Amino acid sequence: MEQVRYINLFTSFFKIGTFTIGGGYAMIPLMEEIIVDKRHWLEKEEFVDVMSISQAMPGVFAVNMATNIGYKLKGVRGAVVAVAGNILAPVLIILLLAVFFRTFRENQVAEAVFKGLRPAVVALIAAPVFNMAKTARISWKNVWIPVLSALLIWLLGVSPVVVILAAGVSGFVYGKLAVGKEGGGQ
Repeated sequence: MEQVRYINLFTSFFKIGTFTIGGGYAMIPLMEEIIVDKRHWLEKEEFVDVMSISQAMPGVFAVNMATNIGYKLKGVRGAVVAVAGNILAPVLIILLLAVFFRTFRENQVAEAVFKGLRPAVVALIAAPVFNMAKTARISWKNVWIPVLSALLIWLLGVSPVVVILAAGVSGFVYGKLAVGKEGGGQ
């Protein structure tokens, strides 16, 4: 594991914030590459755990990720440094876009660029799903759980909170039953 220095924490999250197009979930591949693969600050399983916690927290996913990773690595100061790095570039970009929005609003080239970016953003969001499935040990035996969860949210409009709570309770009950079967046969 590389030693975590505040300047490295800031620049890593600044890079993530600068080159993430499409929002919080689109940043996952770049964040994983930097935090897990390049810097070795977290193991892949820890990264997935932080993603789960960050998604369950209220607020912006990207900021929650930066906060949780920064805190895990360097405490409260680390959280502040990571969040500052993560939001600085997007805030500056948004300010620039706001200043020049009227100019770009009717520009066909800018509109075409944004239309071209949309499919890439979908791919950036889809790629971590497959990586998370692998890390979470999703197999053909249990693939129905995330599929059913997604369908409940997407097609039936079930609140993600309800799905998360139901999954947690179901996992707890399943764990108790599995332990009960193992312990009862001895």
